[in-house]
Amino acid sequence: MAEDAAPSPAAGPIGHTVIPIVNKLQDIFAQLGSSSTIDLPQVAVVGSQSSGKSSVLEALVGRDFLPRGSDICTRRPLVLQLVHRPRRTDAAEGGEEWGEFLHLNGQKFFDFSEIRREIQAETEREAGGNKGVSDKQIRLKIFSPNVLNITLVDLPGITKVPVGDQPSDIEARIRTMILSYIKHKTCIILAVSPANADLANSDALQMARIADPDGSRTIGVITKLDIMDRGTDARNFLLGNVIPLRLGYVGIVNRSQQDINLNRSIKDALAFEENFFRKQPAYHGLSHCCGVPQLAKKLNQILVQHIKNVLPGLKSRINAQLVAVAKEHAAYGDVAESKAGMGVKLLNILTKYCEAFSSVVEGKNEELSTDELSGGARIHYIFQSIFVKSLEEVDPCEDVTDEDIRMAIQNATGPKSALFVPEVPFDVLVRRQISRLLDPSLQCAKFIYDELIKMSHRCLASELQRFPVLRKSMDEVVGSFLREGLQPAETMITHIIEMEMDYINTSHPNFVGGSKAVEVAQQQVKSARLAALAPKAKDGVDSDKLQASAKSIKSRAIIAKSGANGVVPDHHQDARIVGDSDRPGSSGSTTGSSWVSSIFGVSEDRPSLKEVPVNKPYGMLVHNVETSLSMIQLREPPLILKPSENQTEQEALEIAITKLLLKSYYDIVRKNIEDSVPKAIMHFL
Repeated sequence: MAEDAAPSPAAGPIGHTVIPIVNKLQDIFAQLGSSSTIDLPQVAVVGSQSSGKSSVLEALVGRDFLPRGSDICTRRPLVLQLVHRPRRTDAAEGGEEWGEFLHLNGQKFFDFSEIRREIQAETEREAGGNKGVSDKQIRLKIFSPNVLNITLVDLPGITKVPVGDQPSDIEARIRTMILSYIKHKTCIILAVSPANADLANSDALQMARIADPDGSRTIGVITKLDIMDRGTDARNFLLGNVIPLRLGYVGIVNRSQQDINLNRSIKDALAFEENFFRKQPAYHGLSHCCGVPQLAKKLNQILVQHIKNVLPGLKSRINAQLVAVAKEHAAYGDVAESKAGMGVKLLNILTKYCEAFSSVVEGKNEELSTDELSGGARIHYIFQSIFVKSLEEVDPCEDVTDEDIRMAIQNATGPKSALFVPEVPFDVLVRRQISRLLDPSLQCAKFIYDELIKMSHRCLASELQRFPVLRKSMDEVVGSFLREGLQPAETMITHIIEMEMDYINTSHPNFVGGSKAVEVAQQQVKSARLAALAPKAKDGVDSDKLQASAKSIKSRAIIAKSGANGVVPDHHQDARIVGDSDRPGSSGSTTGSSWVSSIFGVSEDRPSLKEVPVNKPYGMLVHNVETSLSMIQLREPPLILKPSENQTEQEALEIAITKLLLKSYYDIVRKNIEDSVPKAIMHFL
């Protein structure tokens, strides 16, 4: 096998130049805990549990070094890097082959039984001693003159029923682990299937078809040909008549567990395999796809072609990474060894940082962006397009209704009606609207603070990458410095708002005067009245005339009737008092009694004027009427009092005047805030 598996002259240069370099990169990425961006050629052995996967690997390597047994043996992915070394004539016996583990850097294992024990011990350290499975790799490197320069991966076998400490979803976990390796285009799949099972039920071929649907990088390996049922053979399997594969199949004979227990060497196993195929007539004419030497030869040819296909892309990716790393290395600059040189370096960095920060804020940065606003332009946008525009869109009467103003005016007049519009409602309402400007002003200061923090992070980002501690310290110092400026800025903004609230300057030249406000308010009220009456002007003429004539006739009748009986009419209430003509027995007695009862709430069970006997004296009758009139009861006022729903013309005028004064003074304060707040922020920040 050693002679057949030896790399050909054409494969030697490729294996000696590319694969060891990529293996070193894989070792580095494995130690850093990050995934490699370079997918190197490797062979992944896939199959169900106890299908002979480890035996195939050992046959390819030519040494017995993997854990074996009837139970699950491979419980962690074993990344096996094979490094070809030329044979030395002066080397001691066994000194040409050794193994090295990545987790035991620098330690060489010349005894391959020690390698097996270390694999078992490392597996138990990570996966436990009770058949547990882990996806953490074991990386083993074997140096030998009898191997190819290639990376092999021995993956855990696919199992169905969990045993020991295995989780209930052990099958799904193992399948996911296998797919993470074989999904890469640079991975060649060795699908191992036992010959004593139906090939259509092969888990290995099923997984290979998922990752490699066209079968362009899958090699079928049929093991245990010597233990098939008598009278059966695997000829149709090897010829691809059952499940065809583009790379074909190879049949091998594994060492039995008894051979392993008796320490039967791989060399003897290869001789037994050759004798087996020679004696079986079914495999005559299939020498090209029978035996481990043929598998090694086939794998060698496929690997050489595979490496040739992968090499251009691999080289371009390596060169691109080298250029990026070289550029990053050049950005770090020279290393300052002396303390004086370190001080000068630090001073230069701080000076450049301050200059860069000022340039970004002032818009003098050399790297001006043409895609978006940056630096000081963002600050100007926040001031003008966000802060000022938001204040201008606010209506000072938005949350103040006419009823609120009306209520405030009536509360300010006290127990008597006001002759003029009171000032107290205006003062209260305008202070409440000015206080609304505090929150957006403080938000504007916070926005500017956040922008300055972002600018500080972008300054000298590439230069400070080589000094992460200095970068962190500078961010803390700059952040603390800006916070120290933010606090007095917020205090100043609060004072500006409070100053505007504490003194309402009605003498401001831009403030609308009292007479001007009254004039404008009268025009607004008049326009509103005309607009409300316009639709009714045409349709309501006749009805209004009829209602007016009816009211005049009714009022004249009441006045005439009351005047005839010597009762003085009261213009403040719609009421009539019974006179001499409404005595009992007259035609108006019933109407007068019901009218008095409805107005003053006289009870029905009281004797009415109609029930008074006719023969009673007139003085007694007048006394009874006076007694009934003196029993007037007022209803108690409710807990919450509100004015009547209908506004008078005077109230509408007062509301309009108050709203005009409120809007006029709010505009003055808003302009002052729009000018003062950005100045305070720029001064302190």
